[in-house]
Amino acid sequence: MPGVLRCGSYALSLERPLIMGVVNVTPDSFSDGGTFASAPAAAAHARMLLDEGADIIDVGGESTRPGALPVAVDDERRRVLPVLEALADCGAPVSVDTQKPDLMREAIAAGASMVNDVNALAAPGALEAIAATSAAVCLMHKRGHPHAMQQDPRYDDVVREVRDFLSSCIEAAERAGIGRERIVVDPGFGFGKTLEHNLALLRQLGQFTALRVVVLAGLSRKSMLGKITGRGVSERIYASVAAALIAVENGAGIVRVHDVAATRDALAVWNAVRQENQPPRRQERQGKREL
Repeated sequence: MPGVLRCGSYALSLERPLIMGVVNVTPDSFSDGGTFASAPAAAAHARMLLDEGADIIDVGGESTRPGALPVAVDDERRRVLPVLEALADCGAPVSVDTQKPDLMREAIAAGASMVNDVNALAAPGALEAIAATSAAVCLMHKRGHPHAMQQDPRYDDVVREVRDFLSSCIEAAERAGIGRERIVVDPGFGFGKTLEHNLALLRQLGQFTALRVVVLAGLSRKSMLGKITGRGVSERIYASVAAALIAVENGAGIVRVHDVAATRDALAVWNAVRQENQPPRRQERQGKREL
């Protein structure tokens, strides 16, 4: 795995796990849909997450929860671009969560340093949209489309199949001119997987580090945690923090979370024990802008 993740003008050290804070500018996301639907509210929430210790902010304008329907590019554009513009001076990398190549280009022009694509750059023109920039990209595995992806998903060997898929995506990205130091992979917890599939991926997350890119784990508040604990979405903070710690212990370099402060504190303890150092008073963001 590279020692640095390059996101546009930022170089993020991977000496410790990074925290990606979630900002959904949507009316229907599974956890906080409608809460930050206006650009001012979303930008204020993003800044709060940065104050709590987020290293990267991930802004999304289209819900990809199970059962979600596609959003027109104009609607997604109206939701996302004003937030990116409002965060242009935030001092940290901002990711845009989209699968639309046109919006990828516009978002990067508006200041996004990374694209988080649940479609793994499979849309026509997506590879070229990223290759022509210095932005990072997260390539995620999913099976099927959000509106039907949880209807009886099946695998012969979920870990091998997801790993092989992501390996092929990395190769395609490299052929297009996207270096490994700009690539992140996400096994796609909950995207066309049963609870058993998700647990297998989490147990064997270390196998994905063999791909020699950064591994991202997005487990925060997801239904798999509800199935395990019996708790509703708003009551899954503790389970989410536990899942993030397990993911990091098993090789994740980035955890994508809603509850940044709780995750930061847990990771600070984990990192202090691992390094046999005294825990820091305040874990600083590692993002460094390269001039």
